[in-house]
Amino acid sequence: MMLMLPVAVVVLEPGGFVAWLLVGLIAGALAGRVVEGRGLGCLGDIVVGVVGAFIGGFIVNQLGIFSGGALGFLETLVVAFFGAVVFLALIRLVTRSRRP
Repeated sequence: MMLMLPVAVVVLEPGGFVAWLLVGLIAGALAGRVVEGRGLGCLGDIVVGVVGAFIGGFIVNQLGIFSGGALGFLETLVVAFFGAVVFLALIRLVTRSRRP
């Protein structure tokens, strides 16, 4: 028997891929400023924001906050920002523990 986890559906239309990059850039830049005190550069912000969108979507889904359906741009941005902050905090926690 396979365990299937419910997955939140995020639809960013119009634009699709471009919208994901825009959400990633904005969420990553904001999260970088909150956690690190500065941005991480354009590419770094996009990567952190997109990874944050997946992490945030998973967390929101597991907490039962998301009721189903598609999220709009603003809601996706909030979820991505939340996930990006969590992602950067975890990275900071891991990298600081390795320093002498």
